[in-house]
This record gives sequence, C-alpha cells and structure tokens, in this order.
Amino acid sequence: MDGSIGIWLAIAAMTCAAVFAVLIPLSRRTDTAADARDVEVYKDQLAEVDRDAAAGLIGPAEAEAARIEVSRRLIAAAERAGASGAAGEGMSRRRRIAAIAAIVVVPAIAALAYGLRGQPGYPGQPLAERQRAAPQQSDVATLIGRIEAHLATNPEDGRGWEVVAPVYLRMGRLPDAVRAYSNAMRLLGVTADRQADLAEAQTIAAGGVVSAEAKAGFERALALGPGHPKAGYFLGLASEQDGKPEEAKARWTRMIGEAPADAPWLGLLRSEIARLGGTAPAAAAPAPQATPGPAQIRAMVDGLAQRLAADGSDFDSWLRLVRSYVVLGEGDKAREAAASARRLFAAEAEKIARLDSLVNELGIGGS
Repeated sequence: MDGSIGIWLAIAAMTCAAVFAVLIPLSRRTDTAADARDVEVYKDQLAEVDRDAAAGLIGPAEAEAARIEVSRRLIAAAERAGASGAAGEGMSRRRRIAAIAAIVVVPAIAALAYGLRGQPGYPGQPLAERQRAAPQQSDVATLIGRIEAHLATNPEDGRGWEVVAPVYLRMGRLPDAVRAYSNAMRLLGVTADRQADLAEAQTIAAGGVVSAEAKAGFERALALGPGHPKAGYFLGLASEQDGKPEEAKARWTRMIGEAPADAPWLGLLRSEIARLGGTAPAAAAPAPQATPGPAQIRAMVDGLAQRLAADGSDFDSWLRLVRSYVVLGEGDKAREAAASARRLFAAEAEKIARLDSLVNELGIGGS
C-alpha cells in the first residue's frame, strides 16, 4: 500500500511540474509584430513555391512537400499572431482560469477517466512502433486540422483556402477541394491558374469526366492565359470524351509544337497521343540566344549607371559596373565608379575589402 501511495505521489509531482512548465510560457507576452511579419514571410514563400512550380523549376512532388511545410509554419505563425493580439485584462483573467483548470481540474478528470476506462494491465507499445504508424499521414492530418480550425474563424482568408485546396484534392476529399478552390478564386480573384485548378477538381470529382461546367472553366482559363498547359490538356480530353479523338490529337500536337523542349508535361501529351493511335512530333528546339552587340552592351551599362545614380544601395551592382567599364576599355569611368562605391560604403569594411580586391584584380589602381 505504501509503495502504491509513493507511486501516485510521484505521478502527482510530475504532473505539477509539467503543468507549470506549460503555464510559465503562457504568462509571457508574445511579440505580435514579429508574428505578423512571419505570416507575411510565409505567404511570400508560398507564392514563390507556386511561381517555381508554374515555371517548371521544381517538380509537383517537391512543390507539394514545400507547400505543406510552409503552410505548417504559416498556420502556426497566424495562430501566434492571433493569440498575442488578444492580450489584456481579459487575457489575464483567462490565464488565471486556465491555471486553476490545469492544476486542479485536468488532473482530476484524467484520474477519473483512467479509473473508469483505463487498463493498467494492458501491455505497453514501444515508441518505435508508434512512430512507424504512418507518421506522414498523421502530420498531414494534424496540419489539415489546424488549417480548418483557422478557416473556421477566418473564412475570408483566401490564401488559406488556396493552400488547403490541393491537399484536399490529393487526399480524395473532392467536394472539399472544389469548395476550397471556389473560395480561393472568389476571395483572391480570377486567374488562369485558379480557374484551371477549380475545373480540374470538378473533373476529378466527376470521375474524370470533363463536365460542361468544367469545360467552360478550362476555356476561361485558356482565355486568361493563352497556352495554359493544364487547360489545353483537359480541353483535349473533353474533345475525346465528346467522340472527337482527332480534335484531341490535333490540340495536343499543337501544344507540343509550341512548347519549350524542357516542358515537364510533354511526356503526358505524347503518351495520350500514342494512346489515341497518333504520333507525337518532337518538341521545338530552344531558340539560340543572341549575343548582345556593342550597342546593346553600352545601353545595358549606361542603364546600370543611371540606376545606381538614382539609388546606390546595391553594392553588387557597383561591382558589376566597375567590371563592365573595364570590359569596355573605359578605365577612368571604372575608377570613378569604384570611388563612388567606396564613399557610399566607407563604414562597411567587408564591402570595401571586396571592392579593393576587384580593383586590384582588374588592375585599375586605387581611387
């Protein structure tokens, strides 16, 4: 009996320690401005991921992984910002209530629940086995839950709907994906990408059939962004489903002919054309890049000099200007540019050292 009492006292002590470990951070104020800046940074990062994915710089899998990770950070920052914005007397009162609940109510409820439903004789499950139980699905489910909680209190957050929509689509929650894409477009505005994404979700929700509504959406996307690959592909699929395979092959063949050689979706179009019994053409070779002539070089250097005269805060641009003047054989102008940079950045030793190194490398002497 004494041993049992000792165990429960030890558990109670650990519970109190854990409670105070949680309550102490809650007593501190959160830096609202910093959290708000974090939110903006993560929104910019999401936009950058979308741009890179649209440009084909990263693959769909890498883009989705990046969206999930940045979204996790965005939602966490948004929650912190919202929590810190509610500071004040009301918050202090709620903290006192939370402290009482944490110290008294929570352990009491836990003890009662364990007494009613607990199974002390049940064998333990090793941590490694629990961690192997689909950790990725657990992470995604947790993230989705947080985003949904955020959107429940902030239904006009268009960016939140845009973040969660493709995740819904990949999870097979098709009506939710259609609703999220619709809300994102309503709140953020109509673009070719958003219109095509919504129509794609509608098509997948219809079992792969391009409905009249989805087809109209793809046509609007193509009108907003001529040559939009997703819209073009699905409009070709719509033609095939309407019993016009030749029209589908013609559309996809035209897209291949107009696409850059490294377009990531060329393989899909070629396989679709082959499926319909056609032969896909080779992609257009990239156009040779013209070498700028002397007049173009002069115009670029003069433009750089004018930009720095208006705003000389870009140190690396000063280095390019010095080097450009040397390439043009205008050593005096190169020395003048170096002198101007030295005056502007006199207080920054590291930049002055880089400038001196370049001047020595180019052999234009001190200035």
